[in-house]
Amino acid sequence: MTDTQRVDHCEVCIVGAGIAGLNALAATTRYLGPTDKVVLVDQRARVGGMWIDTYDYVRLHQPYQLLTAGNIKWTLGKERGHLASKPEILDHLQHCIDVMSRRVDIDERFGWTYVSHDETDGAVRVTLQDPAGQTRVVEAQRLIKAFGFDVEPNPPLPVSSNHVRSTTPNDLGRVIDSDAPVWIIGGGKTGLDTAHLLITRCPGREVNMMVGRGSIALRRDVLLPAGARDRWFGGLPFTTLGDGLAQRYDGTNEDEVLHWYYSVLGTGPTGEKCDFAFGFGGVTSDAEMAVINGGLSRADNEYLSDAVDRDGSPELVFRSGRTERVPAGTWLVNCTGLMMRGSHPYEPFASPSGRTLSIQQRSTAIPLTLQAAYFLTHLMFTGGLHTLPLYELDAEGLRDKLGRSPVPAGFPLTLYNLSLAFDHLSPKVFAGFGSDLLLWYPLPRRLAAMARFQRTHRRDREHHRATLDTIRVRYGIRCGPLEHLAGRH
Repeated sequence: MTDTQRVDHCEVCIVGAGIAGLNALAATTRYLGPTDKVVLVDQRARVGGMWIDTYDYVRLHQPYQLLTAGNIKWTLGKERGHLASKPEILDHLQHCIDVMSRRVDIDERFGWTYVSHDETDGAVRVTLQDPAGQTRVVEAQRLIKAFGFDVEPNPPLPVSSNHVRSTTPNDLGRVIDSDAPVWIIGGGKTGLDTAHLLITRCPGREVNMMVGRGSIALRRDVLLPAGARDRWFGGLPFTTLGDGLAQRYDGTNEDEVLHWYYSVLGTGPTGEKCDFAFGFGGVTSDAEMAVINGGLSRADNEYLSDAVDRDGSPELVFRSGRTERVPAGTWLVNCTGLMMRGSHPYEPFASPSGRTLSIQQRSTAIPLTLQAAYFLTHLMFTGGLHTLPLYELDAEGLRDKLGRSPVPAGFPLTLYNLSLAFDHLSPKVFAGFGSDLLLWYPLPRRLAAMARFQRTHRRDREHHRATLDTIRVRYGIRCGPLEHLAGRH
């Protein structure tokens, strides 16, 4: 047998070492022992996923302790509301691996890529390619493909002009070092972070934003209030926000729920002229937003088509047909969305045998991939993944049919499936989800929220199912139980 034909054996193979993959691993370790092998595969050189590739000035949206694998504690020792930096996030994710390596035998395959898999003879044969380009096979009892949102950095926007400079947030140093005007293309979290940095580092600089439909940012002061009094008696926990949206959404009234969503928690550089973000949107403070709004020269609901040279001078060309002359040397910074940009072949989130779990957006049961990885892995090990009538949603297909973000459908989908999971899993599983934003609030409020969910989730489940069925009929997309469970509700 040659080296390329060697088959390695393990209990679980996890593809993806970002936050989704690490939450799948955290859940996995609760069912295995120190001698059980888990093969962890990622094409990047280390653990971290998208956090490796993102721009250097990124900060975590939420207080740092609310992003982790399972319920592994941070060792950072900063004040409770600290927003972790990129190096701090990567250090914590490495710490998570170190902790979990004491629970199971982790075989790290960094720099390796997933090629394909086949279920056969009660196992899953996973074909991988090593850094040297050689094909290797891993035979696992279970496979978890934690691709998540499959985020990759944006390239510079291609433009025709020779006098307009196009770049990305990963190369912002050159922009900071010049004094030319800047147009930030995109109004999501990356765009807001970039605007805030330029405005604070380069006072008086001309900074503009072109935000298209616009993306709602969530107000951190309301979602995760800083003061003890607001944590006890004020604020708006994400669970309350999600339940409120899911109850209002009927599968047809996206604009109505958009208006409500913005009114209770939204902000952004173009005010109410915005839409749901792809993914779940950024979180920003009122103070940060005030700096951005005070420092921006303009924020337009326009789309860039090109930058051209006309009569020796550069012009921006907008999708609306409008043009605008800009000074030579003007910068364009590509901050367009990183979430759900492409289209992928259909693959059910769970195979009929329950041996393969695929976390992606073509067939999603819980669109927030960190949450999906944690809870669906627990369902995998307890036999519920392929037997419960969980709904899948083709979020990419819904995006294409809507021509806008499919986020509203994610709320009833998540609540419907978590309701089924709640009846199947141990309460300890829910208590062990350390990335729950509700943990920001005092224990009595958390207990009250859990009691309310226990009391109402089965009744609410029927409303959510009706909403999802409406989406399936209205848009002609996959939105229901997986094919092997069709007819079971």
